[in-house]
Amino acid sequence: MGKQLSNIYRLGIKELISLRSDPVMVLLILYVFTVAIYTVATGGSVEIENASIAVVDEDRSPLSRRIGAALLKPYFHAPAKLGVEEIDAAMATGRYTFVIDIPPDFQKDAMAGRSPAIQVNVDATAVSQAGIGAVYLQNIIAQEVLAFMQKQDVMLTLPVDLVVRAKFNPNLRSSWFNAVMELINNVTILAILLTGAAVTREREHGTIEHLLVMPLHPAEIMLAKVWANGLIIVIAATLSLYLVVHWLLNVPIMGSVSLFVLGTVMYLFSVTSLGIFLATLTRSMPQFGLLAIPVFVSMYLLSGGTTPLDSMPEWLQIVMQFSPSTHFVSLAQAILYRGAGLDVVWSSLLAITAIGAVFFLVALGLFRRTVSLTQV
Repeated sequence: MGKQLSNIYRLGIKELISLRSDPVMVLLILYVFTVAIYTVATGGSVEIENASIAVVDEDRSPLSRRIGAALLKPYFHAPAKLGVEEIDAAMATGRYTFVIDIPPDFQKDAMAGRSPAIQVNVDATAVSQAGIGAVYLQNIIAQEVLAFMQKQDVMLTLPVDLVVRAKFNPNLRSSWFNAVMELINNVTILAILLTGAAVTREREHGTIEHLLVMPLHPAEIMLAKVWANGLIIVIAATLSLYLVVHWLLNVPIMGSVSLFVLGTVMYLFSVTSLGIFLATLTRSMPQFGLLAIPVFVSMYLLSGGTTPLDSMPEWLQIVMQFSPSTHFVSLAQAILYRGAGLDVVWSSLLAITAIGAVFFLVALGLFRRTVSLTQV
């Protein structure tokens, strides 16, 4: 047992030395855990910011002017003035995301209690801005009409007093969400690439034959690649969580970082095993890259980090329970956002470990077959 652990340790050191001598891979690791996270968190916002908007004021009343004046930065650009006949052309050419049409006699009808309608035209090709922006405009128009009517001694009361409390992200800042999700995605893709590339590189450079003449077992070779590449990613991810996510982007960390690191270690055991499994199915780096891309994209889009699992078809939700990324996203969000402890995330940890064990055993079987074919 001691000899096997020594072999695993020394082979892992060889992996670290090999990685250190690959400047492209080192720069890639530095980039994805620093610049990539920062740019995605700050530049990939789905919030309304500087949206293009125009107003068609057919009423030209104090109330209509008040509504136009309420469309302020940073949510909207200064609203442009359009005529009714210009609406279709402006929307068709994509000049404006929103066009508000205030009808004639709007203020008069509102004062008389006739419930006039304001038309809000939305360019729904900009899906995220269209949905969120329409809600913003509804709230702004309702607040301005209510405030104006109260000043005119026309008492309006809403049938329901709605109180919204946003938990865990009170200002609804997308950068808080994007930063952590990008960190998780980068852990996934690097774990697959590093271990898969290590196996493929051994085969392409002929160094796998050197390992075969040594008294080594395939499991020792695999475990060495898992711990060495996993160690690099755990260290990089932890530093990125503190320095980029928490310090640079000011994202609060609500739970235990140690528990998150434990979950990351178990997740890396799963994903590095998956990387080795994919590498055993291919014979060159281009083949491995082409196979890894759809696997990563599926894990990225369907794990619950980009879109909620509840919005997916039920059969797909069941299928994604067999992906470790689904459980890791749930674990990370629970710990980092909601401050959950082990009593909450233990089931996710158990699922990640079980899936990782299956991946490792399957990859080990295929790796042994690959080694046998190479010996022949």
